[in-house]
Amino acid sequence: MAAARAYLDHNATTPVRPEVAQAMARALTDLPGNASSVHGEGRAARAAIEQARERVAALVGARAGEVVFTSGGTEANAMILSPALMDCDGGRDCVRVPSSLLLHGATEHACVREGHRFAASAAEAIPVDGDGLVRLDWLEARLTRLQREAPGARALVSLHLANNETGVIQPLAAVVALARRFGALVHSDAVQAAGKIAIDITALGIDALTLSAHKFGGPKGVGAVILRSGALELADRLLRGGGQERGWRAGTENVPGIVGMGVAAEMAGQALSQETQRLRPLRDRLEAGLKSVAPGTVVFGEGAPRLPNTSAFATPGLSAETVLIKLDLAGIALSSGSACSSGKVRRSHVLDAMGIDPAMSRGALRASLGWTTSGEDIERVLAAYAKAAAGATGGTARAAA
Repeated sequence: MAAARAYLDHNATTPVRPEVAQAMARALTDLPGNASSVHGEGRAARAAIEQARERVAALVGARAGEVVFTSGGTEANAMILSPALMDCDGGRDCVRVPSSLLLHGATEHACVREGHRFAASAAEAIPVDGDGLVRLDWLEARLTRLQREAPGARALVSLHLANNETGVIQPLAAVVALARRFGALVHSDAVQAAGKIAIDITALGIDALTLSAHKFGGPKGVGAVILRSGALELADRLLRGGGQERGWRAGTENVPGIVGMGVAAEMAGQALSQETQRLRPLRDRLEAGLKSVAPGTVVFGEGAPRLPNTSAFATPGLSAETVLIKLDLAGIALSSGSACSSGKVRRSHVLDAMGIDPAMSRGALRASLGWTTSGEDIERVLAAYAKAAAGATGGTARAAA
C-alpha cells in the first residue's frame, strides 16, 4: 500500500474538512429549493444561506448583513475594485466617490494587480521593502500629490492582509490611519489570512474585505465580500440580473457551496488559537531544519510578521522546478509560489518587488501548513530536501539538527 502523501500546499488550497463535505452533501439532497422561492423548500435553502452568512461574518468580526457571497476571491476582488464605488453617509444619499486612482500593493495577487476595473493608467503599485512590507512613506507621498493635483479626488487603496507566497502580514492598521487622513477608501484581500490569524474588520477600520472558502477548509468556487455596513454602494454591478445578495451579486446562490463555506468558517474560527500554537513551531522546525541540511538557505520575509503556517525559501544553486519534481516523486507537495499559473514554475513577482536577486528567486519554494500537517510531514520534507540539495551539489546530505 502506497504511503500517504505529505501535503504542504495549504495556501494554494486547504483540503476540505470532512464535516464540511458532509454538510455540503446534506445540502445537495435535503435543500432542493431555490433560495429565492417563497415555498417551504425555498425558505429552507434561504435559512441555510443566512446561517452560513452569520458564520462567515463571525470569522472576521463582521455582521451578517455585511456579507455578500460570490464565486470566489477573484470575483470578490473584481467586484469591489471599481471606480464606480460610492461612499454613503450613514444611509443617507450616496455621493459618487471620484475613485480616480487605485493604489495596490506591489506584491498583491494577480486578481488584484490585473483583475481590477480601473483603467491601466489609473492604477499604481505601492512598493515594498526587502521584507515585503508596504512602504508607508511612498503611500503618504502619493496621496499627498493626488490631493494637491486633484483636490476632492479620492483614491482606493487595496492591500492584502497577508501575502500568499511569503506569509508576510501587512501593517494594515497603519495603512488605514494614513488613508483616512486623505479620505481614501481601503480594501483588503484577506484570502490568505482568514482562518490563520484573527481578523476584526471593525477594529481594522477598512471599507471592504474579501475571502475565499477553499483557503480555510471550505469548497472551491465560493467566496465573499465583507462590506462596511450601510456605507458602500456600487454604481456598476459586476453581475446584474435577478437581484440576489441584496442586488450586489446576481445569480442563483450556490447553496451547497455557501453552506460549506459557513461550516468551514465556524470550524476555522473555533480552531484558530490552537492551530496557531500548533503550526508555528512546525514551521519554525522546518525553517531551522532547512538551514541545517542545506546551508545558505534563505527564508524570505523572515524579518517581518508572518502567518504561522507559511515559509518561502530558497537555497543557492537549487532550481525550484527540479526540487519540486523530486519532492513530488517522494510523495511531498510543495509549491513555487502562487498556484494561479497553470502549473508553470516561473519567477515570483513578489520576490522581484522585494528586490530579491533573480538567481535566488528562481529557486524559491513555498511550504504552507494546515490542519492536515503533522510533525512527521516536516521530517519527511527535510529528509527529501537534504537529498535534493546533496544531489544538486554532489555533496553529502546533512541530517537535520
